[in-house]
Amino acid sequence: MMRNNFTSNTYKDIEYCSSDTICLPKTTLKRLVVIGGGFAGLSLVEGLKNKPIQVVLIDKNNYHQFQPLLYQVATSGLEPDSIAFPFRKQFKGYKNVRFRLAEVQEIDTNSKKIQTNKGYLTYDYLVVATGTTTNFFGMKNVENNSLGMKSIRDSLNIRHLMLQNLEQATITCNAKERDALTNFAIVGGGPAGVEMAGALAEFCKYILPKDYPEYPSSLMKIYLVEGSGKLIPTMSEKASAKTLKYLKELNVEVLLNEIVTDYDGEIVKTKSGKELLAKNFIWTAGVKGELPKGIDKKHIVGGNRLKTNEYLQVEGIENVFAMGDIAAVITNKTPKGHPQVAQPAIQQGKITAKNIMNSINNQPLIPFQYKDKGSLATVGKRRAVADLGKLKFTGYFAWLLWSFVHLMSISGFRNKILVGFNWTISYFSYEKSNRIIIRNFKKPELKDI
Repeated sequence: MMRNNFTSNTYKDIEYCSSDTICLPKTTLKRLVVIGGGFAGLSLVEGLKNKPIQVVLIDKNNYHQFQPLLYQVATSGLEPDSIAFPFRKQFKGYKNVRFRLAEVQEIDTNSKKIQTNKGYLTYDYLVVATGTTTNFFGMKNVENNSLGMKSIRDSLNIRHLMLQNLEQATITCNAKERDALTNFAIVGGGPAGVEMAGALAEFCKYILPKDYPEYPSSLMKIYLVEGSGKLIPTMSEKASAKTLKYLKELNVEVLLNEIVTDYDGEIVKTKSGKELLAKNFIWTAGVKGELPKGIDKKHIVGGNRLKTNEYLQVEGIENVFAMGDIAAVITNKTPKGHPQVAQPAIQQGKITAKNIMNSINNQPLIPFQYKDKGSLATVGKRRAVADLGKLKFTGYFAWLLWSFVHLMSISGFRNKILVGFNWTISYFSYEKSNRIIIRNFKKPELKDI
């Protein structure tokens, strides 16, 4: 096919295509297809802005979502549009970038072809940055009856279920049912679980008495279940111990060394025989790579991640890279790959942008070296923990640092203003966004077990 330069936007410069293909502008340049617009994908595209390469981003959503603040959407602290930013607005002025709303179904690396639910397209270079999905470790009852927290939709499901259950608790005269409706069980003591538990505890302490005078706030119990012996196991002992102290001060019941084995929609069962009553069940205990079909299993390692070399190339597949949570850079220093958090993804996106241009220009590739900028986690307002290299601190200053880092990381000036304004109001009043049930949440029909 003949290709022109990527700057023209007229219909005559649209590449010839049949009814089952995704149309793109003609170009004489190499085409890079990026699957996934998370932190890694966005960082890569920004690194290739207006470079001599055609970049096509494919995502099943038309927006980038700031996942570290999903728990605030779930607990009515923020509205969803505050942490979402449209790709097309993000790429304004990026003359070589095209976005296509589609869900990738299969990758054919032999013919360099990608099949989506909207048609197929071809590539010269491919970057897989599809991220992760919730891992229930084969427990079908848990999967069928719980809610994960990996997307804005998940967060809204949690919010609506929570508000519906609290409203139902004012209606029922059955004491056991009221307990189940107002109790929360969160599984997973990593940053997501800890931050969710802290936010719920503050909701219980400051919002529940005002909104629901029909029953005492002491009725609402929050359980945090962690399979290991410490919270936030990737952080220091000091951070873990302080996090536990903060949660206990907020009346969260923390269960360490407890592994959930079953959940029927009302009763949480653990390996040790404990049973917890809760109709609000949030699973943050594990993730696995979200991979399209077509890639040979020999390239996939633990956690359903793509094994890459030090240049983030999937070895044995020509011109295919992997980045972010889906990539496992297996070396002597990183036998399990890098942490599945934002910073490695952003850094990988930047280096991959350079390496793709180096590949096109027949220049040496640059090995990826992760620079750990530290870890932060918050436990409600004014409480946080921070590990910044040898510097480890907790409390108010750690919370201020957490707030600043997250605010500056959100895409879009408007979103920064919205989040900053909401946080300011909340700081002085503990008030949250309007707690409106826009749609009734119904759990999906049970899947076959």
